[in-house]
Amino acid sequence: MPHVTFVHGIGNKPPADELLDQWRIALFDDDGLDLDAMGVTSSMVYWADMLYAQPAAAFTAHESTLGPDDAAEFEVQDPGWICELPDDERQFVERLGLEVGVATVEPVPGECETLVLPDTELEAIPLPPAVKKRLMQVFLRDVHHFLYDASFTPRPGETFRIRSDIRERALKALQEGDSQPGPHVVVGHSLGSVIAYDALTAINDAPRVDALLTVGSPLGISEVQDGLTPPWTRNDGWPARCLGDGRWTNVYDPLDPVCGLLDRQIAGDFLHAGQRKVADVGVSNTGSWRHSIGKYLGQPRLRDFLRQVLE
Repeated sequence: MPHVTFVHGIGNKPPADELLDQWRIALFDDDGLDLDAMGVTSSMVYWADMLYAQPAAAFTAHESTLGPDDAAEFEVQDPGWICELPDDERQFVERLGLEVGVATVEPVPGECETLVLPDTELEAIPLPPAVKKRLMQVFLRDVHHFLYDASFTPRPGETFRIRSDIRERALKALQEGDSQPGPHVVVGHSLGSVIAYDALTAINDAPRVDALLTVGSPLGISEVQDGLTPPWTRNDGWPARCLGDGRWTNVYDPLDPVCGLLDRQIAGDFLHAGQRKVADVGVSNTGSWRHSIGKYLGQPRLRDFLRQVLE
């Protein structure tokens, strides 16, 4: 029996079961991919609860509905966390911000402001500045906390080491998928693509998988690559131990700011013994917010890849 392990991205999410249903429905909408009819099981590596006090409401959390006045899953963040970082970590956040179009995270009296670089995809997104600011604050915080294995307490009495604890959940989900006859496909969106790659390269007990699909991925951003372990190298960045000669497709929208300003195509950054193996697939999502997983899952080329590797 085929199995898909999904890994969600930045921002708050509804409860895990509801989120998994949303992804399966998004794949099926408009005569799409019916995982039920194909006999495909699935699971979700769920980690939003490590950074948010309570789940998002299901009706607000489907990114495909994101409009200029509502970005419910991207909750307002206190930017003061940036001001409290050690110098090296703060410099990392500043460089990461530049990679996605954020001009500065320098503090001003009483707060930290996030401004948008002119003439970038982030500036071109037709959303109000306050919404863009909120979106990118969530991105910067979630990526920093994962790569630096930050300690975070979303609720009284519960503290997580973000990267370490996400790895535990990722390993459990991968082992669940490995218990099925296969094929086993891993799908990571946004920061979830980084989590998926991290699991396949840094977790010693991670099982082999048959295919990897990264969607709206920041893996092409140099600051993200520098945080990959074991140390990432461009010439041999392919996750050979777990993926072997399987397929890796990377789907991106050129106007998705989370993919970075320079390196949305990642094939040249994750070579297999010096050879290109990643298939970069450019798509054009509709609407204001091109990073939406709902829109990506509706893309015919993404669905075609999944159909091929699952059958």
